[in-house]
Amino acid sequence: VQLQASGGGLVQPGGSLRLSCAASGSTLDYDTIGWFRQAPGKEREEVSCITSSDGTIYYEDFVKGRFTISRDNAKNTVYLQMNSLKPEDTAVYYCAGLAAKCDLITMRIYRGAYNKWGQGTLVTVSS
Repeated sequence: VQLQASGGGLVQPGGSLRLSCAASGSTLDYDTIGWFRQAPGKEREEVSCITSSDGTIYYEDFVKGRFTISRDNAKNTVYLQMNSLKPEDTAVYYCAGLAAKCDLITMRIYRGAYNKWGQGTLVTVSS
């Protein structure tokens, strides 16, 4: 099932956005969901992930303290709350269902091997 990210937009530096990740026409069956992003002219990079069954959460250093990942099982949605946004956060953000526990190794494997990327949602941080 392909997952779709939404909620992007244009925001000023220091502002906030909340991204959503949902399965189109289906339930979010993956225990682990990861968020990735790709800035213009750069490679895709991992951002954060969450494993619902044990509550494991991982954040890349560059978003720690600013981004919060969460999951609402009743709404079949995973969120990425992004606060204190910086221009360098400008990127297309993608979510992916991961068949492994949330950790850095899993994220790096899927960053390179995942082939079900959706369209993503564009986040632009600019004044």
